[in-house]
Order: sequence, then structure tokens, then C-alpha cells
Amino acid sequence: MAELPRAFYEPADGTFVPTGLTRGPWNPEHQHAGPPAALLARVVERAGGIEIAQAARLSFDILRPVPLVPLVVRSRTLRPGRRVELVEAELTAEEHEAEPLMRATAWRIRAEEVRAPASHTGAELAPPPGPEHGRPGSFGFWRNEVAYHRALDWRFIDGAFDTPGPATVWTRLRVPLVLGEEATPLERLLVMADAASGVSSVLDWSRWSFVNVDLGVHVSRPPAGEWMAMAAETRLGGKGAALCRGELFDASGWVGASTQSLIVAAR
Repeated sequence: MAELPRAFYEPADGTFVPTGLTRGPWNPEHQHAGPPAALLARVVERAGGIEIAQAARLSFDILRPVPLVPLVVRSRTLRPGRRVELVEAELTAEEHEAEPLMRATAWRIRAEEVRAPASHTGAELAPPPGPEHGRPGSFGFWRNEVAYHRALDWRFIDGAFDTPGPATVWTRLRVPLVLGEEATPLERLLVMADAASGVSSVLDWSRWSFVNVDLGVHVSRPPAGEWMAMAAETRLGGKGAALCRGELFDASGWVGASTQSLIVAAR
């Protein structure tokens, strides 16, 4: 087994240099969308003017494949406020900063204690059986030994990466998002969430491509801890598109939900 890089990205002169652990399954020169989404979320968490805030919705548009080149991330506040704000973050290649690769908008809401009946907080949605009950994943489709799938510790409760159909899986990062920093729970959630359409694929990887053009994550409360889980399902539309939906959990219970719009094509 090849030795793993120490992080998904290494900071250098205002850029983020991707390592092989960002590499996706479709093209060895392109990144999986999970790490770039987390990199955008990292900027979103640090932006804005609300001192104690939580991300409520993060919407990512994948405008172009993200290459394995140094990246620049910038943010701005589109709608400031004392209780709610809208933050935008954009990812570009250092050598082509005029051409955005991914863009995120995020609603951030002031975090404060609110008394509400447990039956209306998602508390009744218990997390799946813990990762100690799961099985390590098998990722035969991945041709590169150092790629995204190696950066996570996978524990499948139901389904499998190489078996078509819905899947429930726990993940934990083996390396930080950015070298020298501890990944936040939101970053851990985002690195994982974009894999929902992969773990719940319904088509043969060798005969079909099903690439997502976006990622939407709605978060009802800030996630916590190292382990994150998703229960994902993909449904085909029959006209070249598909929708993947996921329920997101941490060890305490339900955190939120994710969606992905997929473009489906024969290889």
C-alpha cells in the first residue's frame, strides 16, 4: 500500500495545493467534489459578521471539473445581518482565476438555544448502528491507489460501494482537510456528503457515468465529533438525469439532509 499524503490540501503562498487524496473516480486528473466542497465550507465558516453562527444551508454548484492544481478560495457576504446572513465562496485555479470551478452559497444563522419539543427537532431520528458494527468498504472501481477513498475510514452498515442500491455508511477522516489544521465537524460532513451518489449507485461503474453537477446540504444543527454517517439513495429519472438524496447523522443523531443532481450517460 502506498504511503498516504498528510492532508487533502497543503497551504502554499495563499493557495491550497491538492494531494492525491483529492483524486476522484472518473478522471485521475480531476478531484472528487467532496474535498473542494469542504474547502469552500472552511471559508464560509470563517466569513460573515455573526459572531456565533451555524450553517443552515450550503449549496454548491460544480461549474467545471476541479483539476489537481493549486487552488484559490475567496468569499464575500452577499446579505449581511445580525441574525441571518448569506455568504458566497468561490474556488478557482491559481493559473485561471477568472474561471470559477466551484461556487457555494451558504445561509448562516445565529446560534442560540431554543426550547422545542423533542418530536420536532429530529431527535427521534436515531443514528444508524455505530461504526463498530460496520464493514470496511471495497472500492474496486478506483484505479489509483492514492485517491479520495483512501482518505476516509469507511464502515458500511447497509449496502456497499460495489453493490447497486441504497447504502448507509459511517466515515471518519484519516487526514485533515488542510495540513496543520484540525478539520471541523462541518468540514468532515462535507468531505463525506458528496460521496452519497457513489455509495448508493444503481448503475455499473464500468458502463455508465453519473456525475453530480451540484451538492445541496441542509443542516438542522451543527454536527459534532469525528464520525459522520449518511443513509443515501439514488433514483434514475429515465431521461439522462438522476437524483440522490441522503440523510446525514453524527453520533448523537440526525443532522440534516443532502441532495445531488446527476447527469447520467453511457461510457
